[in-house]
Amino acid sequence: MEKIDEFDRKILNALQQDTAASLDQLAESIGLSRNACWRRIKMLETSGIITKRVALLDPLKIDLGLMVFMQVRTNSHDPAWQKEFSNATNAISGILSVYRMTGDLDYLIRARVKDMADYDRLYQHLITRLPIADISASFVMEEIKETTALTL
Repeated sequence: MEKIDEFDRKILNALQQDTAASLDQLAESIGLSRNACWRRIKMLETSGIITKRVALLDPLKIDLGLMVFMQVRTNSHDPAWQKEFSNATNAISGILSVYRMTGDLDYLIRARVKDMADYDRLYQHLITRLPIADISASFVMEEIKETTALTL
């Protein structure tokens, strides 16, 4: 797929808002036939623009009300440590995102936990898996904006 056009943008915007909409509803809302809409969605999936379709959950209703950002500093920057860090963070439940950063900190981790005791479980699990120079955490007091939708 070379370039997305206006219909593709409309499809992507609509799917980012509600992936559960029926194909008929989606096609009607963007002004395409059902089959043309389906073909475009399949092309967007095949090209890797659509990577997956998921359900978004209310964390409060499933008892995961505490969001934490963990700032990680390490003394090791070799490929073996980076691989182990990647394996550890991918294996730990509650970790939602991990980013390698520029500047003063090396990694930023975003996690969802039940409470401080649950955070401590996650923290202990991480520091027992590999050596880390420093971890500091910031806890979210209020979520002002949270979205998964990308601007097209």
